[in-house]
Amino acid sequence: MMKRWKRWRGMGVAGVVGVVVAAGLMGVGGVGERAGEAGGEGVGAEDVSEAMSAGVRMLLSMQEGPPVGRGGGGGNRAEKREAEEGAEVGREWPYEGVYRVRGEIPIGYRVGGTAICGLALVRAPGYAGDEDRRGAVARGLGFIIEALDHPLMSPDYDGGYDVRGWGYTYALLFVLALLEEEGARVPAGRTAEELRALAQRLVGAIEETEIAQVGGWNYARGRGKETVSPPSPFMTGPTLQALFEAERAGLKVDAGVVERGLECLDRSRTRTGSVVYSGVEGARSGEPVPGSVGRMLVTETTLELAGRGSVERVRGAVDAFFTHWEWLEARRAKTGTHERPYGVAPYYFFFAHYYAAQAIERLPRRDREEYRRRLAKTIFSVRDGEGGWNDRVFPRSANYGTAMSMMALGMGDAPRPAGWAGKRGGGAGEVEGAREGEGAGATP
Repeated sequence: MMKRWKRWRGMGVAGVVGVVVAAGLMGVGGVGERAGEAGGEGVGAEDVSEAMSAGVRMLLSMQEGPPVGRGGGGGNRAEKREAEEGAEVGREWPYEGVYRVRGEIPIGYRVGGTAICGLALVRAPGYAGDEDRRGAVARGLGFIIEALDHPLMSPDYDGGYDVRGWGYTYALLFVLALLEEEGARVPAGRTAEELRALAQRLVGAIEETEIAQVGGWNYARGRGKETVSPPSPFMTGPTLQALFEAERAGLKVDAGVVERGLECLDRSRTRTGSVVYSGVEGARSGEPVPGSVGRMLVTETTLELAGRGSVERVRGAVDAFFTHWEWLEARRAKTGTHERPYGVAPYYFFFAHYYAAQAIERLPRRDREEYRRRLAKTIFSVRDGEGGWNDRVFPRSANYGTAMSMMALGMGDAPRPAGWAGKRGGGAGEVEGAREGEGAGATP
């Protein structure tokens, strides 16, 4: 039975902070002073290590069935044998939100949630020698492979509100992580060739579901595959990053799809540094900064990775995140979605923290430690009494919140994200001050 995680608030919802001035948005000045100040005396390496270990245990306990043999089809021989013997083998970590399809969690959320939790287990220290983790990841991979044959995971669909794209993006990142370390992470019963074919299939699905004419991606779009709809920056950014990783791994990626997506992100920016919720009319928008900090982080980091942005703009997004963090906190674990005054939804919370951690690693090395410290204090300040994290009212979604928080805390040791050279040439490469060989273990 799903464990009901109790939520403990380490800090209250603080008062409203002022709007960041233009200079702060462009990276002039320090980190905001409010976020992270209530997190105790500081977060040390031992605290992070303990949180990682607790997170691993929690994710393993939250993996759900049914066994592979029930509803059949997927999995390797070991999984099928366990199922035949009647073992309740956990296979997935479904992300739970408000949205349902015929009363059920949509398959895209189930695939995406499973991929994110699997990725967190792979990234946490000690994966290679942890048989429990390796078994859980293997079962999760089996579930994803089977789920991609579900009718609602087909890239040939007539759309409307649809979340399968989240499944494609994070499943691709998960599979590519399993191909790192020269194939040492490939689960027993699978082959690197099989995983590369799976990754290429996911690339194809992403490319097929690009928004017609405009480019980019959105889970909320007009019905009909060829209908022109506004793209979503906070979905387009992660999807492009997955394609960057696929290209680095030697897979075939349509450069035109990537370039159109980057153009969407470029045009989503406003004059003040904020990013629109959807569309490409940033220059005409009055989108306020407090409601867009999560989108700003992934947008600016993705553009910088592709040589279309700058470290200064990435820093501006990080500073805006800390300054306006309280608007995210005010909506954490609340009912509803986009509430006034800034339209912040609860599911932005750990999404924003994950991409804040990624953005921090794009800054010059001399600046990263202070930002990492503040981010760690902020993450620990909202840790549950059970040792995990959850930004929704659904107990099950603690799997997602815990996975995202673990990866944010470990971002400094994660492989460097792939850049994109593209038509402009050059790509992003390493930022100033990066260690030689930083990110070793990433697929060349």
